[in-house]
Amino acid sequence: MHRAGAVAIVGRPNVGKSTLLNRLVGCKLSITSRRPQTTRQRITGIVTRDDAQIVFVDTPGYQTEHVSPINRAMNRSVAAALEGVDAIVWVVEALKFDARDETVARLLPPRAPVILAVNKTDTVKEKHRLLPFIARLSGRRTFDAIVPISAATGAQVGELLDAIVARLPHGPPLHDADEITTVNERVLAAELLREQLFRQLGEELPYSTAVEVERFQQKGELRRIAASIVVDKDGQKAIVIGAGGRKLKSIASRARQDMERLFGGKVFLEVWVKVRRGWSQSESALKRMGFET
Repeated sequence: MHRAGAVAIVGRPNVGKSTLLNRLVGCKLSITSRRPQTTRQRITGIVTRDDAQIVFVDTPGYQTEHVSPINRAMNRSVAAALEGVDAIVWVVEALKFDARDETVARLLPPRAPVILAVNKTDTVKEKHRLLPFIARLSGRRTFDAIVPISAATGAQVGELLDAIVARLPHGPPLHDADEITTVNERVLAAELLREQLFRQLGEELPYSTAVEVERFQQKGELRRIAASIVVDKDGQKAIVIGAGGRKLKSIASRARQDMERLFGGKVFLEVWVKVRRGWSQSESALKRMGFET
């Protein structure tokens, strides 16, 4: 009998939630980088197979260290994602569990099926340490399943998917079989551009930037997209643009290539940089950028 439902993927920053979503769906929907707190928006990914359809929701890493309007907005996004889902995948990093994970644990609804995904097992050299670590976690609450995985390599992700499907209610598909997300292309374009800020800029600057798509037009398979990168200060604008505009050109070029792969068509992308002082501290600016304030 067919099963279908919504599943939230939660965890503290930098445990590999977005990498897991992309692995499950089979393409890049949620942006990734080696730095924590890359994801800001809730991104959905739809997995359809003969016996089930799962709508996954990738959430921002729950932020406990820095209080600001943008972090409060992201935390509200996490809490909202946990409401009304049919199951939860709680992602923790293998051999690493701290107070931030404890905070996420307290958010988990007591009645929802929770599957513990112990990620990044490929980075563990002493494999014998995994079983005691998993045993300690299993003593904290009753999990419906515990699956050690590597989202990066795909190891045991299939087993995780089977465990998720087994906990979903019986029902027909919620979306067409060829759909892979409920997020519109405008949002996905902004996220892919923002990913390049994390990949190509310094350690701190990406956290002070945002992306706004100001125009998105599609004619046939051609998409014309105009976007602005928003920064706090004039000095940051100069860094993003780079000498002779080379940094901005590189950021836009790689983002465009990712968009073309995801959208399956040609993309004409225009990008410029704007200074908007204090944007991350402004509730109205965050709302305009799509955050749930």
